[in-house]
Amino acid sequence: MIKSMTGFASASGAHAPFSWSWEVRSVNGRGLDLRLRVPDWVEGLEAGLRKKLGAVAARGNVTCNLRLTREDGDGGLKVNEAQLTTVLDALHQIEARAMDAGVSLAPSKATDIVTMRGVLDQPVRKDDAAAVCAILLGDADAVLDDFDAMRQQEGTALATVLTAQLDEVETLTAEAADLVANRSAEMAQSMQSALARVLDNTDGADPDRVAQELAMIAVKADITEEIDRLRAHVTAARDLLAQGGAVGRKLDFLMQEFNREANTLCSKAQMKAMTTVGLALKAVIDQMREQVQNVE
Repeated sequence: MIKSMTGFASASGAHAPFSWSWEVRSVNGRGLDLRLRVPDWVEGLEAGLRKKLGAVAARGNVTCNLRLTREDGDGGLKVNEAQLTTVLDALHQIEARAMDAGVSLAPSKATDIVTMRGVLDQPVRKDDAAAVCAILLGDADAVLDDFDAMRQQEGTALATVLTAQLDEVETLTAEAADLVANRSAEMAQSMQSALARVLDNTDGADPDRVAQELAMIAVKADITEEIDRLRAHVTAARDLLAQGGAVGRKLDFLMQEFNREANTLCSKAQMKAMTTVGLALKAVIDQMREQVQNVE
């Protein structure tokens, strides 16, 4: 089973005197980028969450936010006197410099100052950290299961879309193969006419040499290898989808090969019907590539 790199889950919980809320989300990424916003006083929490997230996600930009509050009286907010002094001194310096420069500043408000980082502290007893860490890590399993389930569900939908697109590529490749016989006959007739015109209008031309050059042109215009490679790529893509896991990068590389063969087929087409098939292939492959960008 493949997974999508897009996922979201949220949950909340409580264990007196604490309450909390989780939010985990992920979007596409070249590798695995974990960004955690958790209380820094809960020692070991971030490391534990990173390990758990690494077990459910192999690729993607993953953000995990935890809001933790304490509801008893001991957890009330208190002014950090040292930090407040530092902030007020800084404001005084700024206002003095502004006055010297003739710049008028709006008066500072208490509500502005208390929102500055570190001015208000939420006291925490030292014996809280270890217990809270264990509780939160245990509670995280449920929200991470929901997060992983959503990525799996999105992955199943992606696999269905990609399978249908591979079927379409296979059908178009078969149409191109059917056109090869008619195309060969048309090219042979066209080259024979070209050879006749050259010989009629060129004195002393070596018919064998001209025929060799035309044969080389025919070889370079052959698309049998492109058709064979397209078929091989379809088989490889289906194998990767069946394999499951973190196959997104491999599929992305394979899409580049698909596109290369379709481009070559179009450049060698030399007939309207083949060009139509080649352009249809390019369109489907481009759609596949967009879907593959979401695969883990």
